[in-house]
Amino acid sequence: MFDYQSHLAARVQELKEAGNYRVFVEIERLAGSFPQAVHHHDGNQRLITVWCSNDHLGMGQNPDVMAAMKASIDRSGVAAGGSRNISGNNHNHILLEKEIAELHRKERGLTFITGYAANEAALGVLGRRLPGCVFFSDEFNHASMIIGMQQSGAEKHVFGHNDVDHLDFLLRSVDRDRPKVVAFESIYSMDGDRAPMVELCSVAKKHNALVYVDEAHTVAMYGPEGAGLAAQLGVADQVDILMGTFAKGYGTAGGYIVGADAVLDAIRSFAPAFIFTLAMPPSLAAAALTSVRHLRHCNEERRQLHARAAQLKARFHQAGIPMVCDQSHIVPVLVGDPHHCKQLADTLLIEHAMYVQPINFPSVARGTERLRINPSPVHRPDEVDRFADAVDLVWTQLGLPRTRHSTVVERTLLEAR
Repeated sequence: MFDYQSHLAARVQELKEAGNYRVFVEIERLAGSFPQAVHHHDGNQRLITVWCSNDHLGMGQNPDVMAAMKASIDRSGVAAGGSRNISGNNHNHILLEKEIAELHRKERGLTFITGYAANEAALGVLGRRLPGCVFFSDEFNHASMIIGMQQSGAEKHVFGHNDVDHLDFLLRSVDRDRPKVVAFESIYSMDGDRAPMVELCSVAKKHNALVYVDEAHTVAMYGPEGAGLAAQLGVADQVDILMGTFAKGYGTAGGYIVGADAVLDAIRSFAPAFIFTLAMPPSLAAAALTSVRHLRHCNEERRQLHARAAQLKARFHQAGIPMVCDQSHIVPVLVGDPHHCKQLADTLLIEHAMYVQPINFPSVARGTERLRINPSPVHRPDEVDRFADAVDLVWTQLGLPRTRHSTVVERTLLEAR
């Protein structure tokens, strides 16, 4: 008889031996004191500083955002009570969707319980409902985008990461009259690099393709009113569907898309990931709405975010700590070995009370293991310096290689890919 448990346990053991087994660090965020958090381990508790949170602007502890959520719970309870179609269509959802549509200057917005669901739903409907649809997908697109395209059953071509010429070549190979969707991200979360959005949009439109952009790592943090990188670069009008999330810059949870009314109505009407799931809790929609409105009118959090990131990147450059890329607020430090990566993260946590999660395969390619560091406005400048000092010290203790030339890092990544 087949031994199911032994088989699966052996597969997990292989992960552990390769250094790719994921260990969850148990923390308890402290509202008003974050990035300080309580680390629970072996029955003990101690204060640590978190350096890998996606709450990039610290909006998860903004007093107005928390008050909006509490007030909504007092008024409407903790759950939507159903799908959007069956009793779960709350007034807060409507207000939030109008707000994001206005933010991005699009006809309509549509919210989802997660950003993953938003990508899967939107791309899945496009691939199934546009006759003869062909996808053109950046090779580093998020799993939710890849799965949405795959499940649609539509034809798909993968272009080299940020390779405009390769995209143009692939688009030219397909009949101009076939429906085409070019899908990419504005900033890629693991490398922290930016897409050449102006050029990608130009090539897509030259071939009459619909442009789909995942701006999960840019909304709230880039562009006028936090409208994202496309708005910052002046090409938002060329983006047909923009996907964003409330779970990062806005410090809450959930995802959304914005675009033309007819397109979003089709996604609303045909996407299983929207139809057959619980609606976002009204209190969460209220919190997200408050966060969006705050960041539309306040630039201070964005200014501090980029100042802290620039400070940390400058320290790493000075110390010869290799970074995968330095184009954004995400600071990915290249280690290049899963065991060393975990050792570096463990030492920072145990000896310095600084928590940053090691990023290994399958999130990144083998040989490109890294620490993905997210400095934020809630990290004081002196905390940034202490963190940089700690990384520098542990880097020396572990005998990890240094570089003062970014080309070394770029070559390492190209060889790994």
